[in-house]
Amino acid sequence: MYQPTMKEYALITGASKGIGKSIALLLAKKGYNLLLVARSEADLQDLGNSVKKEHGVEVAWLSADLSEPGAADIVFNWVNNIDVPVSILINNAGYGMWGNFDELEIKQQLSMVRVNIDALIELSYLLLPLLKQSQQAFILNVASTAAYQAVPTLAVYSASKAFVLSFSRALRFELKNSPVSVSCLCPGPTDTGFAHRAGMDALAELAAKFNMSPADVAAIGIKGMFKKKAEIVPGFLNKVSAAAARHSPKALIESVTAGLYKH
Repeated sequence: MYQPTMKEYALITGASKGIGKSIALLLAKKGYNLLLVARSEADLQDLGNSVKKEHGVEVAWLSADLSEPGAADIVFNWVNNIDVPVSILINNAGYGMWGNFDELEIKQQLSMVRVNIDALIELSYLLLPLLKQSQQAFILNVASTAAYQAVPTLAVYSASKAFVLSFSRALRFELKNSPVSVSCLCPGPTDTGFAHRAGMDALAELAAKFNMSPADVAAIGIKGMFKKKAEIVPGFLNKVSAAAARHSPKALIESVTAGLYKH
C-alpha cells in the first residue's frame, strides 16, 4: 500500500461530518496533512484542532458553500495560496432531495446538481495539475449505490450520482498513464444524516436496518482507493444490489426502487 511522505496533503470536501470526517481521521492517522472544506466553520475548527492534537499533522480548513457559483475557484485559490503538495483529492461533498421531480423546488434541485456534479468536475479539473506533480496521487469521488439505477422520487440525485460514476471511470482511463489513480466510492445507506437532509425522515426506520457506519464506509473506501480500484461498493448487500441493478431489466429495478422510496 502506498505510504505518504511527511509533506503530502489530502484535500477533502464535505469534510466536517459523516464519511468525509471519517476519511479525514483515517488519512491523518496514516500521516497525511489535511486541507478540509465544508460549510460549517465551527465543525471544521473542532475537527482540525482535534486532528492536529491527536495525530500531529498539519491541518488547514476553509468554510465554503460548494453550491455557490465560483466556489471551486475559491477553494483552488486557497490551496494555491497555501502552496503545499496535494496528492489526494476526495470529492465527498454532496446531498440528495426526496420527492417527485415536479413537486420539489427547481432552484434547490439545481443547487444540488452544482454540489454533486459541477463542484466535483471543477475541483478535479483545477487540482489535476497539482496532483500530477506527485509521484503517486489519488482522486476518490463519492457517488452512491443509487448510481446504478434510476430511482423515482430521487430522480435528480440518482442521475447526479450516475454521472459521478461514469465520469470517474472515464477520467480513470484517460489518466491511466499518469501518476493519478481515480476511484469511485459507491456507498449504500450510511448513518450520516443524509436521509434527514433529503427529507426522508419517513423512511428512517427502513434505512436504519441497512445503515453502515461512516467509519466503516470510509475505511473500505480508503483501502480501495490505495489499491487503485475503479469502483468501491462497501457492504455485501450493497454489492448484491449493485450487481442486480446491472443485470436486471431496468423497468423491474425502477419498479422495485419506486416501491422502496415511495413518497
